[in-house]
Amino acid sequence: MAVTPTQFARVTRQSTNWNDAKRRVLAAYREWIRAAPEIQTMYSIPYPVSSIRTRMRQEFERHRYVNKLPVVDVLLMQNNAEYQEMMNFWKQTTHVMSYFNTENLQSGRRLPDNFMSGFIEGRN
Repeated sequence: MAVTPTQFARVTRQSTNWNDAKRRVLAAYREWIRAAPEIQTMYSIPYPVSSIRTRMRQEFERHRYVNKLPVVDVLLMQNNAEYQEMMNFWKQTTHVMSYFNTENLQSGRRLPDNFMSGFIEGRN
């Protein structure tokens, strides 16, 4: 599969009003939801498509109550960059799996409490 860097590129622009911003956010959401099966196969994600879509929705819901139009525009620009990186396969599987921390098999702790517990667990 040939990577075309500009295939998923979007022009950076500002929303003219709240209706325009809402339309752009819904279009971005639909893009992500439609791309979920392809993302699952590209990155070999061991979760069903429904779980991937649920996690995508949670990311959009996290910013649901943003009430400043310039902030929404910045979030949309970040979204476009993230989507382009994801679909062009510029991310590694570990980057994608970091979105599933709670569903991942790893525990919530990053570092062991002390040296011996880390040694026994087999962590470096």
